[in-house]
Amino acid sequence: MKKVLRLVTVASLTTSMALFAAGCAKKQVQTGEGMETKPAVQAPAPATAPGEESLSSAPQPASNAAISEGRTSAPMLPVYFDFDQSNIKADQESRMEKDASFLKDNPETRIQIQGNCDERGTNEYNMALGERRATSAKKYLMNLGIAENRLSTISFGEEKPLAMGHDESAWSQNRRDDFVIQ
Repeated sequence: MKKVLRLVTVASLTTSMALFAAGCAKKQVQTGEGMETKPAVQAPAPATAPGEESLSSAPQPASNAAISEGRTSAPMLPVYFDFDQSNIKADQESRMEKDASFLKDNPETRIQIQGNCDERGTNEYNMALGERRATSAKKYLMNLGIAENRLSTISFGEEKPLAMGHDESAWSQNRRDDFVIQ
């Protein structure tokens, strides 16, 4: 009798987990100025380091500018962060320098730096971490000679993931700053 009860319990848990996983695939995210609801985008897993593969399937920003990676307007590049960190990593400094070079060559261009996090942590914590990440990138660009009045920041926390998975591959793509031309 105990074996039958245990078998029924395991079968019920397995079925419940399968139904839960199927329900997660239909998650909606809000994008754009009007905040219309669109299906979430499943970004491909990076072939090498995070950010080295173009994520061309991401939705267009409100300005309809071309997309470089993630939600970043081309030709700018997003920067990626380590777990629970907001400092610009050494391997991301060349991206920041390319972004600053573009902004120097286009003095009328204004950007919004969008701080993003993976799904781990509370909503409140991730909103604060996203803001720290965006502010870190803003300060970095200002140190490279970009005027503060051309840079704005916003935190989306965990609310606008690119990759919907629940593993390091997805999380590493979601820990980023996007640079969107305004």
